[in-house]
Amino acid sequence: MSPHPAAAAQIGASDPSSNVWLVANAGSGKTKVLTDRVARLLLRGVDPQNILCLTYTKAAAAEMQNRLFRRLGEWAMASGPDLRRNLADLGEGGALPEPALRRARQLFARAIETPGGIRIQTIHSFCAGLLRRFPLEAGVSPSFSELDDRSAELLRNRILEEMAGEEPDLFTAILPEMGERVDEFLAQITGRRGDLMQVPDDAVLRAAFGLADGLDEAALEAQVFGPGDGALLAAIIPALAAGKATDQKASLALGGVPLPLTLDALPVLEGLFLFGATAKTPFGAKTDSFPTKDCRASLGPHLDGLQALMRRVEDARPLRLGLASLRKALALHRFAAGFLRRYEAAKAAHGWLDFDDFITRASRLLTDPAVAPWVLYRLDGSIDHVLVDEAQDTSPGQWRIIAALTGEFVAGEGAREAERSFFVVGDKKQSIYSFQGADVAGFDAVKARFAEGFAGAGVPIAERTLEHSFRSSQAILALVDLCFQGGMQEALGGAFRHRPFHEALPGRVDIWPVVPKPEAPEEREWFDPVDLVGETDATVVLARQVAEEIAAMIREGRQIPDHRAEGGFRPVRAGDVLILVQRRGPIFEAIIRACKALGLPIAGPDRLTLTGELAVRDLLALLSFLNTPEDDLALATALRSPLFGWSEARLYCLAHGRPGYLWQALRHAGEEETREVLDDLRRLSEYLRPYELLDRILTRHHGRAKLLGRLGEEAADAIDELSQQALAYERAEVPSLTGFLVWMEAGEVEVKRQAEGEGELIRVMTVHGSKGLEAPVVILPDTADRRLSDKDLILPLAPGVVTWAGRKTDDPVALAAAKAGRAAAREAENLRLLYVAITRAKHWLIVAASGEAGDGSWYGIIRKGAGNLALTEGPGGRLRHEYGAWPPDAPAPYAARAAIPAPEFAQRRAPAPVAPPRVWSPSGLGGGPATVRAAPADFDEDDPLERGTKLHLLLQHLAGVPSDRWPGLAARLGAGDALMAEARDILTDPDLAWIFGPDSLAEAELAAPWNGGWLVGSVDRLVVAPDLVTVVDFKSNAALPGTAAEVPETYLRQLGAYAHAVAAIYPGRRVETAILWTRARRLMRLGPAEVEAALRRAQDS
Repeated sequence: MSPHPAAAAQIGASDPSSNVWLVANAGSGKTKVLTDRVARLLLRGVDPQNILCLTYTKAAAAEMQNRLFRRLGEWAMASGPDLRRNLADLGEGGALPEPALRRARQLFARAIETPGGIRIQTIHSFCAGLLRRFPLEAGVSPSFSELDDRSAELLRNRILEEMAGEEPDLFTAILPEMGERVDEFLAQITGRRGDLMQVPDDAVLRAAFGLADGLDEAALEAQVFGPGDGALLAAIIPALAAGKATDQKASLALGGVPLPLTLDALPVLEGLFLFGATAKTPFGAKTDSFPTKDCRASLGPHLDGLQALMRRVEDARPLRLGLASLRKALALHRFAAGFLRRYEAAKAAHGWLDFDDFITRASRLLTDPAVAPWVLYRLDGSIDHVLVDEAQDTSPGQWRIIAALTGEFVAGEGAREAERSFFVVGDKKQSIYSFQGADVAGFDAVKARFAEGFAGAGVPIAERTLEHSFRSSQAILALVDLCFQGGMQEALGGAFRHRPFHEALPGRVDIWPVVPKPEAPEEREWFDPVDLVGETDATVVLARQVAEEIAAMIREGRQIPDHRAEGGFRPVRAGDVLILVQRRGPIFEAIIRACKALGLPIAGPDRLTLTGELAVRDLLALLSFLNTPEDDLALATALRSPLFGWSEARLYCLAHGRPGYLWQALRHAGEEETREVLDDLRRLSEYLRPYELLDRILTRHHGRAKLLGRLGEEAADAIDELSQQALAYERAEVPSLTGFLVWMEAGEVEVKRQAEGEGELIRVMTVHGSKGLEAPVVILPDTADRRLSDKDLILPLAPGVVTWAGRKTDDPVALAAAKAGRAAAREAENLRLLYVAITRAKHWLIVAASGEAGDGSWYGIIRKGAGNLALTEGPGGRLRHEYGAWPPDAPAPYAARAAIPAPEFAQRRAPAPVAPPRVWSPSGLGGGPATVRAAPADFDEDDPLERGTKLHLLLQHLAGVPSDRWPGLAARLGAGDALMAEARDILTDPDLAWIFGPDSLAEAELAAPWNGGWLVGSVDRLVVAPDLVTVVDFKSNAALPGTAAEVPETYLRQLGAYAHAVAAIYPGRRVETAILWTRARRLMRLGPAEVEAALRRAQDS
């Protein structure tokens, strides 16, 4: 019986007797083909060490190795008939003799015993091994180590600091363009080192910017301005000034242009004489519209000269921008060349190679005429079969390595007579890693070069395609083909079609209505953070809908296909759901929160910032205390963490009212268990390395168990990465606890969680992170409009020329064209990203959006494509396309694995926060400005607020202190002689002595309930007598009121608030208020009725 066309296509592609360039649609089984091809090579007697399979990720390499060894292990144990059947399915059927079967059974042992194992590895891993094998030829240290991202960032920052001090001219030249994005800029420089190591010649730069030789600022100035242009402008300015409003504005602008005219005047003239960027003729001369019609008529003979000048300004603009960009690009190249020289020298001194070095140095090793023949001769005996996975994401530098490795395949027999083969599998529709160097635009050219080379040697490369999907239902595949038609197919790499292998497999596509933005902003409490996303925000609403839908799927037992289940269907489980977003934005976090709020089992983010994780922050707080025992906040944080488990009340009892540091209080508090742990760690902190100290916390003192018990298993990744950072720090620096804490504060560390297949948890991740994964249910909630902006600070303009991205309005023609090309490439990659997102779904795809979703959005594209499918409308306007027979919902027919339920308290939601009471400041109760009348004519004072503050401090601290110490205290408080004299006059005035007597309080703190909140403040002076309490407030105004009736309302309200609080604190005593006008040493008493009435007005307002 002939095999299914899909199986036949796989068998043909995996045949090692031919060279193959394979295009594999999503879900078409490319990993199986790769594994089959390696297995068939082994069956034909190829030595495992002569096979090299290059994958894109470590996860892909591990998956392929697992599949291969699983198959070889099955062959080793299979019976004769079963083994023959397995080999026939592989394409190695026929009348196989017994020795062939015996050889197949021995392949597992051969693969295991091969030194180094079968080489299924990433290209970076291969390059690292190549450099270690030929370090002398490659010019690297035999004991080199990989420079991780964090160490690279620290190294870049250190070099930048050195250059800022030693080469300030280079540094200051790039500073305006770099701005605050320092880390991004330096990372982009090192990422484009191939174009930036050398400063390009002037001719190369001019060609890149489209500028003629010899054109500089002086030549351009002579080209645009004639000798009479200054007189021309001077003649038309009066006519403009007499015209309409727009003409008058133009006259003012022209009047500010200095004469004689220079290039500095061009931006002003362009703003007046040229249209804007959004006009029908962007930046064209306004020869028919400037100035206004009446004014043009009044210019007479000057009009022709003005219009000629306008046209010259139009012609000069792109040249001016080109010259400016050229100067900036030259400064960039000069800085980058100096920076990269230091960077490479520092790496060499430490024996470091970064990620890009593996590729560039291996490529140089295999292509340098001085050493390449020798290296390739040595390799010629070990690589006969090359297989390349994910070819669409392979960078040009990686292709050069592959070309060098396969060069002998087409150059002749090489050192040995042996059958050789070349296999490539890729799919341009799935090229989504341009930010990592993938060049989909050059993919076809690479394929053509290999095809030409192999054809010329008589060993042509056959092009094959895998169209059948073993993953997705017809419902999903039909949507894919309908979404990408016409020009969109070209953006994805050309015409294509998808066929389901399981033709009867049921499938669903659900399209939800777009959640609109709320019509009115949500009212917030005054104490809410300004960036808090409200409950009515469209993103939050959609996140709740997604979480509720998943909960309903599980609760109601909604069925999905599963050939392993009885009847071919089973209920949805949490691990079946994969939620994909375009970026880790608000919807990403909102969905995780919404699922957790409903008690759904959900994995954490696929990437996390190390120092933002609670477990890491708790551990660093403990380390900070061990390093500095006087750090009360660090100790309090550690005590409240799961490491010690203190409650807020327990900590408050220890901390409140303590006489010294918190650690001193803890030592005398009788907390034996806590103190023993801290004493042990403090005793060893000066001797143990940071990693050893962390390990003692996590192991000896059960820190890991405590943190995981409180924060969940997802905290394990962050804890492990912190330990790895400690080891990385110890490799790079002389280890110390202080140094490690500084190291951790120096930059962020991003931890990437390994993407896993279907498990027991809902997965939420970006589409980029989902490559290679699949799920029965895929939800796309992030399909609304999205601006695809170019975030790079620098970009390539031509081979060997890199320039600043800059602002769009400042782009010369060449740069504008380069940006347009990049924008088109981003749009095409965004479509490919959508293709990858849709094709992750096996049975059920749900599409949703929040905000606005136009025709060009993912939602709009899917909605348009689905319009050609049979759609039915369900509750809430949700549309569904369904294929195949779906059974009704039913409870799960299987017994769930027993799980220990979480305690009841862990399932309860935290109570809603109680709004704190409103706090009123006596000086902030309104009442208008605190002005009395105009200050004296000769009054001159730089900062009256600072003067008043210093005077208050003098009156507070000098009272009760011997007068001979006053000058010294005044100097320490920063008060000058004039303020000191004013304070002395007040303090020595016998009529005012009672205010500063022993019964008075300075800066007395007051608090009392009022108007549904609290009045909280401090009064300058409070004089407490047995039956009377007097409130005295100091005012240092330059202008004084004549009577109490002229006192500003705001002061009356302030004194009324003080009186109200004092009356509550001292019930039964009479309360009086007064203002001491310090400049005149005049005490003005205010009547109780006046201040009480003012406070009532404040309450009513």
